[in-house]
Amino acid sequence: MTKPHPQQNSGIFARVLDQPYLLLILAPLFWGGNVVAAKLTVGQIDPFLLLASRCVLATSFILPFAWPHLRGDLGVIRRFWPVLMAYGAVGYALFNGFLYLGLQTTTAVNSAIEQGSLPMLILGANFIIFRVRAKPIQIIGVLLAITGVMLTATHGDLARILTLDINIGDGFVMLACLAYTTYTLALRFRPKMHILSFMAVSFSGAAITAVIMLAFSPDGLGQVATLGSAPPVVWAVIAYVAVFPSMFSQVAYARGVELVGANRAAPSHNLIPVFGTLGSVIILGETLEAYHFIAAAIIFGGILLAEWAARRSALRSAP
Repeated sequence: MTKPHPQQNSGIFARVLDQPYLLLILAPLFWGGNVVAAKLTVGQIDPFLLLASRCVLATSFILPFAWPHLRGDLGVIRRFWPVLMAYGAVGYALFNGFLYLGLQTTTAVNSAIEQGSLPMLILGANFIIFRVRAKPIQIIGVLLAITGVMLTATHGDLARILTLDINIGDGFVMLACLAYTTYTLALRFRPKMHILSFMAVSFSGAAITAVIMLAFSPDGLGQVATLGSAPPVVWAVIAYVAVFPSMFSQVAYARGVELVGANRAAPSHNLIPVFGTLGSVIILGETLEAYHFIAAAIIFGGILLAEWAARRSALRSAP
């Protein structure tokens, strides 16, 4: 584990940055809120316009903070800028684009539960693509997580898979999960640079991609003019998704990892579907069905199996 950088213990912000478990709760809270916020705007703003607004504002927000580090990392950026921007195109623009499209026709609860499979999808993809060794119990965990996702996507009737009768919104959410899995696996090749430099350049790639997606959407770039008459809830959602899931979650999670290490921080991702589901029920008034509980239990069961196998293996290999 890397030694944490010392922080000045003055001011609320500085004190928060010294509380790892608070940070590791805030990060998934903001990420889970992304689903709820986007669902609030369904029918009020085009999903591509929401995506473009988020990405452009997030890039504008982070650039002043990243500027000193960008100058120091200029050589790396010049060499790897297409790759760095591709991270943003896939991990931010495509992920959120598919997610926002999916929320047009599926519930936020479904979306939150389906995203709960991400740790297992990443583990499975690592095994298939990079041949990262996995224990049989971890493979079972992956299969359980995928089963939970399919149970959610078919609304509790797995037989619908045989006829490909899956809600198109759930299909888009699964594509979002695959995009984020691809992004996560690609992070092993990320050039060495300051995290704020990486975020600034990758966010720029996301912004460019999102604007291109908006340009090719049915109503095109002309939709931007409609933002002037958008209701307050739309502006509140744009502000939220541009700042909290985009910037604050990344900083909170990175600082949490710095303080307690990646292994102890990783399980915090499992809180994303918890906060997403709670927000969907409390704020959106969505209803939890029996299959939601079953699917969530299957997914979390798979995650617990994989975590248990990983910890057991680590204890055995410890000197």
